[in-house]
Amino acid sequence: MPTRILPAGADPDAVRSLTTLLSQLPDAEPQPPVTDSTQLVDTLARLAAESVDELPEVVVVHERIGPVPALELIREVALRFPAAGVVLVTSDASPGLFAAAMDSGARGLVGLPLSYEELAGRVQAVAQWSAGVRRHLGHGAETPAGAGGTVVTVSGAKGGVGATLTAVQLALAAQASGRATALVDLDLQSGDIASYLDVQFRRSVADLAAITDISPRVLADAVFRHDTGLALLLAPAEGERGEEVTDRAARQLIGALRSRYEAVVVDCGAQLSGAGAAAVETADTALLVTTPDVIAVRAAKRTVRMWDRLQIRKAEETTVVVNRHTRGTEIQPALVQRITGTALARTAVPAAFKELQGVVDAGRLHELDGRSTVKQALWALAAELGLARAGEQPSHRGTGRAAVGFRRRKE
Repeated sequence: MPTRILPAGADPDAVRSLTTLLSQLPDAEPQPPVTDSTQLVDTLARLAAESVDELPEVVVVHERIGPVPALELIREVALRFPAAGVVLVTSDASPGLFAAAMDSGARGLVGLPLSYEELAGRVQAVAQWSAGVRRHLGHGAETPAGAGGTVVTVSGAKGGVGATLTAVQLALAAQASGRATALVDLDLQSGDIASYLDVQFRRSVADLAAITDISPRVLADAVFRHDTGLALLLAPAEGERGEEVTDRAARQLIGALRSRYEAVVVDCGAQLSGAGAAAVETADTALLVTTPDVIAVRAAKRTVRMWDRLQIRKAEETTVVVNRHTRGTEIQPALVQRITGTALARTAVPAAFKELQGVVDAGRLHELDGRSTVKQALWALAAELGLARAGEQPSHRGTGRAAVGFRRRKE
């Protein structure tokens, strides 16, 4: 869903220039501009009377507006319509005015003359903030695109339990169901997504770590577009560069991805880093993958307790996925749930490594046959999480560009 932006200003030439630039932003939908403060407030009141979801995500107020001065108008909009974020466009970008704008309730300030990069960054950040407010208020649950994409993190209770396999297949399922999907490797020192998908890459998540304002253009330059349609943001080839990705950088990155993609799947690996902790904390759904053996389940319990102690995520807000499940094992999913105190995914992934060995060794996990019971289970898990359509399964031809598809289950 595009980000709706309502421009407001009394100077026709300035507003025309602003609207033209806004229309060039990715996923932006500028509304017809309003020319004075009264018209702006009346327009927002009419939309809010229908539903909070009808309000634009971003209101851009030019300093030349009247009869109410810009800062007073911003204060009124912020008080009456808190789900709409306001950006002030002004020729005075001094610290004093910036502080006054923030005190009035503005969520951002853009200086004149207008810059595409600066305007895109501010609008993107404010759109993310607006989407977060609406989710907190209970609105916008059905609009995951644009500024409100769904973020799912996948962590391993310990190494080797199948977290990366799970993340890759969840992302493939989301992409194949028609959702614009990004797959991020935040297993910063030993990420394997590039190996699993046969990718040679130059840019990585570390290249974005030092950028304080990730614009859509900068993000697009760092993303690798896979043959399946997935947008990949990969771990650095040099593991030591993982230290460059701080928790702050991870939050900013995930926010940027959330605003650009309908689904964002993040592989956090089995080792907790600041970046991984930030991802788990901000995710809509946090998965913890374990296998049904004593060592892995104990590790899952330790992980859940650690997340709780560090106030990253509560146990009941974490979903455990049991991988390599067999009916004959002594530890069944219900027991894992009782031990960890977490929620439990209804879908358990069967133990069938022979189905995987060929594509794993070839680094072509996206070509896993749709008849694979592992793939069917993971795509069913994607449907359970809302990443893919329910009641459908992958085609038998894998998930290459020419083979993306679903086949309805026989009734």
